[in-house]
Amino acid sequence: MNRPPPLPNPAQLIAEAQAKILGLLRSSPAGDLERNLKALLEQTFEKMDLVTRSALDLERERLNRLQARVDALEARLGTSDQPTPPSAD
Repeated sequence: MNRPPPLPNPAQLIAEAQAKILGLLRSSPAGDLERNLKALLEQTFEKMDLVTRSALDLERERLNRLQARVDALEARLGTSDQPTPPSAD
């Protein structure tokens, strides 16, 4: 006797349906609208001088490294946040 083919995996069916729907949306006017809105938002954010979270995190790391270097130099010089004594002129 011939057995019927096995039923497809439900998760696989959902993933395939989702991929097909996304493909249709991207090629439809809705896809154009999404791209245009994204470009508009990017331009607006750029005008507002906003940065991405990743750019902010990179700058924060850079600042932390710089602060560590300053702290190390101050420790070597023994001038950590101490006021400079007035010079005797």
